[in-house]
Amino acid sequence: MSDTDTQAASGLNPVAGSDDGPDQAPLRGLARHRPVVVNPATSVRETLLLLAQAQADAAVVVDETSGLPLGLITLREMLFVIGIEGGGLEAPVAAYMIGAPLTITADAPAHRAKVMMAKKGVAHLLLTDQDGRLAGLIGQTDLLGLRAGGAEALVAAINAARDVTAMTEAADRVHRRAAELFESGMGVEALCQWLSGLNDLIAMRIIELIEDEFDLPAVPWCWMVFGSEGRLEQTFSTDQDNGLIFVPPDSERTDAIRAAFLPFCQAVNDALHLCGFERCRGQIMAGNPEWCLSADEWRARFDGWLRIPEPEALLHGTIFFDFRPLYGHCEPVDRLRAWLIDQAPRHNRFFQALATQTLETAPPLGWAGQFTYDRNRDFPHTLDLKTQGARLFTDCARLWALRHGLWATNTADRLRAVGQAQQRGGGDTAAEVEAFHLVQRFRIQQQLNTKDPDGANRVDPDDLNELHRLMLKEALKQAKRLQLRLRQEYAL
Repeated sequence: MSDTDTQAASGLNPVAGSDDGPDQAPLRGLARHRPVVVNPATSVRETLLLLAQAQADAAVVVDETSGLPLGLITLREMLFVIGIEGGGLEAPVAAYMIGAPLTITADAPAHRAKVMMAKKGVAHLLLTDQDGRLAGLIGQTDLLGLRAGGAEALVAAINAARDVTAMTEAADRVHRRAAELFESGMGVEALCQWLSGLNDLIAMRIIELIEDEFDLPAVPWCWMVFGSEGRLEQTFSTDQDNGLIFVPPDSERTDAIRAAFLPFCQAVNDALHLCGFERCRGQIMAGNPEWCLSADEWRARFDGWLRIPEPEALLHGTIFFDFRPLYGHCEPVDRLRAWLIDQAPRHNRFFQALATQTLETAPPLGWAGQFTYDRNRDFPHTLDLKTQGARLFTDCARLWALRHGLWATNTADRLRAVGQAQQRGGGDTAAEVEAFHLVQRFRIQQQLNTKDPDGANRVDPDDLNELHRLMLKEALKQAKRLQLRLRQEYAL
């Protein structure tokens, strides 16, 4: 599969402007400078002069007639050619350019570009419009993230893996390094996105390795992720939530194509399990025929949830609204997202049902502000900071993001975007985001402290010092305020 097939997005515009958070904002808004553009006949000397004037480190070679990008030339490459290889200053720059450079559509999210650059080991990505014309140039300095925390060696180990055993070792190294970063004080948002980005690379490499073992149908397809992975919020205790979308040439062939994909999907699920990504207890995995669907079937599934919001179906299906593409042809997934954010705001009954479900779980605080407990026999006197903590923020943010037709899937990004859409004060939004990340920090600390997966998200307040108990209470009070806003909005 080509590089553009693997990571390119469609030319759809997720959101006008930059309402999304920094990791899911459209790349178009992150390109800080107009790229230096030269034609193939431009001399090396003139190109160097243009780069010096613009204080840039790369130029794009563009065909004058069509306006399509032909290649990329970097300052480092030209200095090597001149200083080491004895290249001439009057030679045309096309003689030394990198032909067919990696491209990504300008409206793809930033996280997708981060993963692509890390996977391919490149320093620049060309941004293109729907018609293939140059829209900008992104460099590593524009996309900080996966280069931090010693990730380069981990990325190299992932890309060098040739079998599942090697992938298992690479995944273990990633998790051990993430734990070190957390203990050294790395911020929760940065850590989760760092970990999610490397987990993306692990999953992509696994899919690559297994793809070679199967004769897959020659149709566009994409591996999708949901839940915490879709939200870029993976922590140290996570399971698989994934599916497959494919585009059959005609509806009559859908079942046959699904049957051909299922053994491949099941093999990927098995390999991910061996690498530490536990199988989903609810069987929300691509290897399940229920979640290996054509583009039309996925749209029909979401349409059913919107039109007939039955409580049980909503409870089961909310994590699907956090979907994003991981590997393959991203365009069908992006088109599904564009359809969803257009259609969802029209279904008031859906949002009324979703709000009712969201408010069924309250923060574990009593009327006087003391902690309350759920009488769990295995873990008495503990708070479930996933169900009664992080999920309170996640569910509210998801509902409002869908209501306002926002592209983001990450909870913090959604809260920021919703704050702008509702014209709320920046301080209020910042407090909500900070509270969410504080709950996440307590969850992560517990996950690192216990080996019992059933207790990975359960915290006994008595194990916290007085300051941390107070901080946790304040974070849960923020969740209570979010729910109060939702209750008032829907008169519940």
